[in-house]
Amino acid sequence: MVNSMTGFGRYALEHEGREITVELKSVNHRYLDIGFRMPRAISFIEDTLRGVISSELSRGHVDVFVFYRNNRDDARKVSVDMNLLGEYLTAAREAAGIFGLRDDVGLSSALRLPDVTEIVEADEDREEVCRLAAEACRAACQELKAMRAREGAKLYEDLYGKCAAVEAIAASIAERAPQVVEEYRIKLNERIEKMLGSVDVDKARLATEVALFADKAGIDEEIVRLGSHVIQFRAMLDGTEPAGRKLDFIVQEMNREFNTIGSKANDGEIVNFVISGKGEIEKIREQVQNIE
Repeated sequence: MVNSMTGFGRYALEHEGREITVELKSVNHRYLDIGFRMPRAISFIEDTLRGVISSELSRGHVDVFVFYRNNRDDARKVSVDMNLLGEYLTAAREAAGIFGLRDDVGLSSALRLPDVTEIVEADEDREEVCRLAAEACRAACQELKAMRAREGAKLYEDLYGKCAAVEAIAASIAERAPQVVEEYRIKLNERIEKMLGSVDVDKARLATEVALFADKAGIDEEIVRLGSHVIQFRAMLDGTEPAGRKLDFIVQEMNREFNTIGSKANDGEIVNFVISGKGEIEKIREQVQNIE
């Protein structure tokens, strides 16, 4: 089963006054790479979320966005800095005495003085917040994986088609290869006759030269290996485990076989086939980069 590395998942959860939303966005990456963006007050959930994601995904860069709100009655409290307020009042009374002013500082005006009051977030129940975060993250992962699977199905069909194209090119090369040797034998014989006229040609020597050429230009092994790589590639596509890195390796081997064929063939028609094959391999390589 093929899964893409591109996807999005989101899940919102509310329980007993706590609201948490986890969003996941994933793109291509050689390994599993996770980045977090969340309020500092709940940064302690990072290890929990990392564990959940690592158990669900194997590759890709995943951006994790966490939105949190605590609406419970005990979520916040107002703190009054009594020492600072005392300093304010003492300074006010001294000023009133010096300048003969009436002391009209009331409670409401006193609490509005700079830095006297502060809204303090209550300590979170870490265990409960981690539990909610993990639940939301698992649900978001399922949505992300579903999207990856849908994208993966499209990649699967496309790559299967490209494998067929590679096989067709390899078959054309295999069909052409024997003709190259025969054409070399005919041209060699013609050159010898042109140079020596009607002198009889040593058939054994001619056969030896042709055999040497056939051995040097022989590409049977490369054709066989190329076919084997295509079979392996399809088997990986049909497997149940994430295979992106293995597929990338097989693609490199396919490309190596085409390069060897091109360097050994000594034939313009086969070189054209090789160019077409390498073009298909490059398309496959680009698609494989998207596979988990």
